[in-house]
Order: sequence, then C-alpha cells, then structure tokens
Amino acid sequence: MTTNTPEIHLTPAELAQRWGCTVGHLANLRWEGTSQVPYLKLGGHVRYRLSDVLAVEAASVVTAVA
Repeated sequence: MTTNTPEIHLTPAELAQRWGCTVGHLANLRWEGTSQVPYLKLGGHVRYRLSDVLAVEAASVVTAVA
C-alpha cells in the first residue's frame, strides 16, 4: 500500500532564507544552468522540492580530515 503524501515545495524566498543567500542569487544559478537543485516551474512560479533540497544538502556534507 502506498501513501500519497503531498510533496513539500519551497519558494525561492524560502530556499534563500534556508541557505543564507539572496533570491537573486538563486535566479542567477537557474539562468546560468548551474543550480545544484532541480526546480519546477508551476504556472510561471519557481518551486523547489524539499526532498531535492535535502538530497543536495546531504551530498554537500564535508567530513574534516585530521
């Protein structure tokens, strides 16, 4: 049995706040094609899936080497 849990989407403003950058920076990354996070265009609005954001964050963890 599968559960149809709705996916959580973040606005560019929400992602910018989460990552400590500007909305303009995220827009530049999308325009340049260098955004690490896939995004959706829904009705002309950009949205980021939280699951994609979490995956990028997990892949960006660096372990210090002593």
